[in-house]
Amino acid sequence: MKTTIEINDELFARSRKAAKREGKTLRALVEEGLRLALQARSQKTEPSFVMPVFGSGGLTDEFKNAGWSQIRDALYERHVEMPDEMPGQPKP
Repeated sequence: MKTTIEINDELFARSRKAAKREGKTLRALVEEGLRLALQARSQKTEPSFVMPVFGSGGLTDEFKNAGWSQIRDALYERHVEMPDEMPGQPKP
């Protein structure tokens, strides 16, 4: 099938050089690249980042239906102690 696509100039030049170096046509190189890209997308992969889990059981009952703002506020309320004096601030 014939089609027209726009390709970045640098990528096109590099592709032509690679095809020539490998004794392939540009068409063969493009088809190979598309096959590899589609194959990679079709394979199930593990996420690149796995969210760390501490403990087990998920959220406590208090937060199971809570929104992020309620969870955030509780974290700051319980775990952030504000100093009596902020650096660089005059004493009251």
